[in-house]
Amino acid sequence: MTKKSRKTKQKTLIQSEMQKLSSFFTADELYEKIKKKDPKIGIATVYRLLKDARMKKEMHSYVCDRKMVYSREKNNHCHFICQKCKKTTHFNIEKIDFLQAKINGEICHFQIDVYGICDTCLRQNID
Repeated sequence: MTKKSRKTKQKTLIQSEMQKLSSFFTADELYEKIKKKDPKIGIATVYRLLKDARMKKEMHSYVCDRKMVYSREKNNHCHFICQKCKKTTHFNIEKIDFLQAKINGEICHFQIDVYGICDTCLRQNID
């Protein structure tokens, strides 16, 4: 038996605020916007609604700087992380056809972390 989800004022407000956010956001960013409109809503309610939305495939999640980030879109989320200065740079990959050919299934969205040495750190070693 599936659990029936109730439509509450809190849920409606959270969903409305989620729709206003572009691209990636954290639960804390969403919560800050919501508590300005209804300080009675707790962070646990926000996390619960985000979890439900992920389970229903209405929301996608990624890890960025050890935090969970969310997106309504099936965006990819890619990082280049410098192993010397630890700076993280976001970059975009449009196609992953080379990877799809290796997977028995359909890719919804993806996250890739690439490690190396950034240009700034490389130049510091040359000088």
